[in-house]
Amino acid sequence: MDTIHYDNIIIGFGKGGKTLAKFLSTHGETVALIEKSSRMYGGTCINIGCIPSKSLIVNGEKHLTFPQAAQKKAELTGKLNQKNYHMIADEVNAKVIDGHARFLSDTQIEVNSQVLTAEKIFINTGATPVLPSIKGLDVSKNLVTSTELLDLTELPERLVIIGAGYIGLEFANMFQQYGCKVIVLDGAPNFLPREDEDISQRILTDMMDYGIEFHLAAKITEVQDNAVLITDKEGIPQNIPADKILIATGRRANTDNLGLENTSVEVDTRGAIIVNEKLETSAPNIWAIGDVHGGLQFTYTSLDDFRIIKNQLFGDKTKTLNNRGFVPTSVFINPTLSNVGLTEKTAKEQGIDYKLFKLEAAGIPKSLVLSQPKGLMKALVDPKTNQILGATFYSEESHELINLIVLAMKAKVPYTVLRDQIFTHPTMSEALNDLFA
Repeated sequence: MDTIHYDNIIIGFGKGGKTLAKFLSTHGETVALIEKSSRMYGGTCINIGCIPSKSLIVNGEKHLTFPQAAQKKAELTGKLNQKNYHMIADEVNAKVIDGHARFLSDTQIEVNSQVLTAEKIFINTGATPVLPSIKGLDVSKNLVTSTELLDLTELPERLVIIGAGYIGLEFANMFQQYGCKVIVLDGAPNFLPREDEDISQRILTDMMDYGIEFHLAAKITEVQDNAVLITDKEGIPQNIPADKILIATGRRANTDNLGLENTSVEVDTRGAIIVNEKLETSAPNIWAIGDVHGGLQFTYTSLDDFRIIKNQLFGDKTKTLNNRGFVPTSVFINPTLSNVGLTEKTAKEQGIDYKLFKLEAAGIPKSLVLSQPKGLMKALVDPKTNQILGATFYSEESHELINLIVLAMKAKVPYTVLRDQIFTHPTMSEALNDLFA
């Protein structure tokens, strides 16, 4: 086999890896960026994750038909895919290699019958859907993951979603708004158990008002081509008809078939690569970036992984996972659910003293302008320091609004600053005046 040497090898074209490849190349280091699928130039978010799903959500709100929205989504992802490819491929010191990478040792990688070596290797292979052990699941002709569901060009009449987590709920709302009948199945008795009960019950009620059907505490006994067989919480067998069946039961690190057994890289019981606070693996020259090392699976945390590595290799070595700080999350249901920091439930569990602020979204002028009065805003404040401990916003545009809270928390700004801030009108941000009043 031929052997080619690079300063750096990056496996996977995701957010953190591609940004690192661009940075290293512009700083004069040679980079080989290996990606096994040309569809994945740019990573999960751009091609099969947040960008196409949000495109479908937005175009559904604009009342486009599903085929029209699917076409717009395909055009958008195709454009971004090629933009990302050329961002790396057009660099003088970088090379994009299409193929499956497999480790031969800590310093050697085989791809396309060639051996590549490098001083530094970065694994950025993302995550893949978890398929539970259910009878018939592996042979059902209409079973789909989120990837295949986003590839549809025609709307199914009935969509059954296995899993009432955040991903499942996004797809439930998304397909419901196009006129699809959506049924959500989950084995857990409690809906969104990590959220405060007043928030989770509000979301459940609202989604049911939209026509989405829920079966909680359901035991799924079999998956067929056009139906899911369950035993409901009363122990009664039911046959749930379906044109498509979405598995939304979580994701796990994509480390299979990488040849990690040929290296000194350690993985945990779920296959996630074990890293320290600097994203270093147990091999001294190998790092892991993004979803592949477990924990939070967001494109923006993958980008922050790049910042950590950049700081460790070229900076003052002070930035680590341990001082990442507050990370916000958003679930794009209708209206959006966004969180940062403590919920009331976690504050009680941890014995943390707090002052609670609540505001109904129906009292916010911009909510009424947007014809969406549903929602509830909550924030927790330290009664001694007046600093914000956390917030949960189930409201229109909360995915934007939550970032103001994150900034205030990171800057240790007391809540009174937001309470007394002059905001433009009508906006969702001015709701902070009333929330903290």
